[in-house]
Amino acid sequence: MTLTLPRSLKLFAAALLLPIATASLHAQDWAKARLDASPRHHEYVPLKHGDRTVQAFVVYPEVKTKAPVVILIHEIFGLSDWAKEMADELAGQGFIVVAPDLLTGFGPNGGGSSAFASQDDAVKAVSGLDPAVVNADLDPAADYGKNLPAGNGKIASVGFCWGGGKSFAFAAHRKDLSAAFVFYGPGPSDVTTITAPVYGFYAGNDARIGATIPATTAAMKAAGKKYDPVTYEGAGHGFMRAGEDPNNTVPGNKTAREQGFTRLVTLIKEMKASSVAANASHNKTMAKKSEPAASCHDENATSEEKQSAAIM
Repeated sequence: MTLTLPRSLKLFAAALLLPIATASLHAQDWAKARLDASPRHHEYVPLKHGDRTVQAFVVYPEVKTKAPVVILIHEIFGLSDWAKEMADELAGQGFIVVAPDLLTGFGPNGGGSSAFASQDDAVKAVSGLDPAVVNADLDPAADYGKNLPAGNGKIASVGFCWGGGKSFAFAAHRKDLSAAFVFYGPGPSDVTTITAPVYGFYAGNDARIGATIPATTAAMKAAGKKYDPVTYEGAGHGFMRAGEDPNNTVPGNKTAREQGFTRLVTLIKEMKASSVAANASHNKTMAKKSEPAASCHDENATSEEKQSAAIM
């Protein structure tokens, strides 16, 4: 027997489901709350190059001395509340962080990440970005950071997921980086132009990414580049975000997030000037010796990269 609800009850049920649907669009409220509670100075800066202007979220640490500058490259979801909270947390460790919104001008009515009606819309937009435009947008972010009076001249890129692949690609494009940090992202097809040491952070439970690791390691070794990848067992793709999400149910994500963050901060503090780029390939093991991986969600990758990349 089929039960038919009166129209009034259907409307009532829909009203009950609305908050759930709305909540899915604001799944990072916890990140926004932490960001709003931060004592650090936040500002938005327009970065101009040619006829394009990119908005960047900039966070300053509360320190007495000049600080390294980190160029933070967001996930496939755009410059989300989590990406900004991550920038703030890194600033809390003594670094200036410049996080460009790479969706600037590509959103509805010429807006950026926050202009998209849904996460899916933002994902589609980020996936469609031209890699050349991404590097062109990251250049003024690096120039801005390098020339800040409060900066010490050292700059590094750090990216997550889609941004992890872009951090690796930026290292092949930009010659004055002191280091590049890649969280579960792929290497570029040509690594021969890389001058900075590259450090990888990968998840053990991410076979789609892990399957591409050997080729990237071999390419970096053949090119004589310093490459230091670590895999965190028990963690899944996106563990830096998932590991601090109050709704996380995977212990390995939290452990990897804590260990990965500690490693990242330590490496940034140990960075050398960009002219001192090591050329030895070198692997470390945290939970298990590993090699780096391919990214997610890059629909503009080369055919070689597409074979090794996977959508999260």
